[in-house]
Amino acid sequence: MSEGSGLRYGWTTGACATASTAAAYTALLTGTFPDPVEILLPKGHRPAFALARERLGDGFATAGVVKDAGDDPDVTHGALVSVTVRPAEPGAGVVFRAGAGVGTITKPGLPLPVGEPAINPVPRQLMSDVVAKVAAEHGGSGDVVVEVSVDGGEELARRTWNPRLGILGGLSILGTTGVVVPYSCSAWIDSIRRGVDVARAAGIEHVAGCTGSTSEKVVTELHDLPGEALLDMGDFAGAVLKYLRRHPVPRLTVAGGIGKISKLADGHLDLHSKRSQVNFALLAAIARDAGADPDLTTRIRGANTALEALQVCTAANLPLGDLIADRARQFCLETLRGAPIAVDVVVIDRAGTIVGRAGA
Repeated sequence: MSEGSGLRYGWTTGACATASTAAAYTALLTGTFPDPVEILLPKGHRPAFALARERLGDGFATAGVVKDAGDDPDVTHGALVSVTVRPAEPGAGVVFRAGAGVGTITKPGLPLPVGEPAINPVPRQLMSDVVAKVAAEHGGSGDVVVEVSVDGGEELARRTWNPRLGILGGLSILGTTGVVVPYSCSAWIDSIRRGVDVARAAGIEHVAGCTGSTSEKVVTELHDLPGEALLDMGDFAGAVLKYLRRHPVPRLTVAGGIGKISKLADGHLDLHSKRSQVNFALLAAIARDAGADPDLTTRIRGANTALEALQVCTAANLPLGDLIADRARQFCLETLRGAPIAVDVVVIDRAGTIVGRAGA
C-alpha cells in the first residue's frame, strides 16, 4: 500500500518484462516455467508475478504477465507483457528486440539511439541481470535474444506521448524503480522531459507548454509550430520550467485556459485543482492596480470562476487577460532563473479564443 494514502502500489512495464524474461529463460534452459516468478527490483522489492502466458517451442520460450498498476490510472494497466527468449550467437550477450506492441526509436534525443527498441535503460539492465542470474543457476551462456511484446500495445501507444516523441509501432518499456506509485504522475513528467530532449535534438528553437488540446491547437496555429515542439504540460508547469532551466531552448510559449494561467500568475507550479486554487483576491488586486473601480474589484473578488472575472472585466474594458498573462510570464522568468529563454504567455477561453497575451 502507498504510505498514508491507502492506495495500492503497482508494477511498471519494465518490472513485468523482467519477470517474463526470468520465466522464459528458465523454461528455455530447464523445460519448466517457474510460476509465480519472483524478481528483485532496485529498491529491494521482491514481487512475485503469476504467469498469464507460457509457450515452449523449438529454440524459444515465451512467458507473459498481466501488468497491475495498482490504484494508479495507468494506460497500460491490465496489459499483457510478454517476452520471448531465444539463443543468440556466442558472445552476443543480451540482444533486445521489439515485438508486437513495443515501439522503435525514430528520432534522436531519447536515452536510446535511433533504430533501437523502446526498452529503456533501467528495464534493460534489470532484464540483463535476471538473464545472468538464470544462466548462473542453470548452466546457460547468457547469450540470448530478448523480444518484448505487449498485446494491444500499438493501440495503447496512441494514448501516450510516444508518437510525438518519435517512438513508433507501440509502447515504451519503462520504469526506474519497477514500482508504480499511485498518482505520482512520474510518467507524465518524464514524458515532458523527453519531449524537451527530442525538440532540442531536432534543432527546434521554439517549444510550447500547453495545458490541453485546445491550447495546443491555438499555439500551433499562432506560431506554426511542428508537433515535436508541443509539450503536453497539463498541470505540470513546474516540470516544464525546471527542466528547461537546465536544458534551455531559445523560446518558450506557455498557453492555457484563464483558470490555470491565473494560478501560474499566483506563483503555483502545479496547476491541478486539488493542489492550487484561483486566487480571486489577487485578480481583484491586479484589476485595481490597473484602474478598476471599487465596484468592479468587489465583483471580481466575488466571482465564481476566473472566466467570470474575465467577463466582468471585459465588459468594463479592462484587459484582465493580458494582465494575468503578464504576471504569469514574470513568474515563469523568475522560475527560469536567468536561463536564456524568451517567454511569451497565451491565455484562452473555453472556446479557444485568445483572451490575453504577454511577451509576444
